[in-house]
Amino acid sequence: MSKEVISKEAGSVALFGNDLEQGFENVTQEDTSLPYVRILGQLSAEVNEGDGKYIEGAKPGMIYNNITNEIFDGKKGIKVVSCYYKRDFPEKSDRGEGLPMTIAVHLPNSPIIQTGKREGSKIRLPNGNYLEETAYYYVLMDTKSSGMTPALITMKSSQLGVSKKWLAMMKLIQISNGKGGFARPPMQGVVYNLASTLQKNDKGSWYGWSVTQDRIMGQEDQPLYLMAKELHASVAKGDVQTKADEEEKPKDSTPY
Repeated sequence: MSKEVISKEAGSVALFGNDLEQGFENVTQEDTSLPYVRILGQLSAEVNEGDGKYIEGAKPGMIYNNITNEIFDGKKGIKVVSCYYKRDFPEKSDRGEGLPMTIAVHLPNSPIIQTGKREGSKIRLPNGNYLEETAYYYVLMDTKSSGMTPALITMKSSQLGVSKKWLAMMKLIQISNGKGGFARPPMQGVVYNLASTLQKNDKGSWYGWSVTQDRIMGQEDQPLYLMAKELHASVAKGDVQTKADEEEKPKDSTPY
């Protein structure tokens, strides 16, 4: 990422002087893992005091960063810039009471998708495994300690509807092109607010995403836009590594 980091700790620059970036000479994107951001649910380990992964103050509906272990108020939400989007079909195997294991990842045009049978939000394959359509958003998110930093947000199952609405919202945004007409700004040129909201259907209730537009970037946002543009380029080239931990599966199979 750019050396011009948007941080709330700018006062430290005077202390570090010419030592900025020192020690990271051999660290590349392949050596790090992109943080994964998700909404905590009733069964999340982070909200259960008896679990080793418990985080003090964590409650269902809060937003969680798995690398920094930061939690955010779900009602207030977080500011994000969506820099890159893709949709894939991870192939997974059931593991009884354990988390499902990802076997492979298939592109939307893969022939294997047509061989399966739809079971709710999943596609059951002849080999017994299943496909789970998943939308991936590579974003910059506003954190409590480090300003705008890269992260990954995934949407699947009931959240695919939220993803489609978000994409539709993006495509409707227009700005003046300076020639009397209008043009669509780049995806990474708009800031959004992602909050959590309690959602329900006939199978139960769960916390899901709620997306609203915060603002279209202006000239004053140039450092942020350049940072977002660089993340877009890095993901497009395949330089960004992700290790999105699996969200826990509710025992009652309620969509989450």
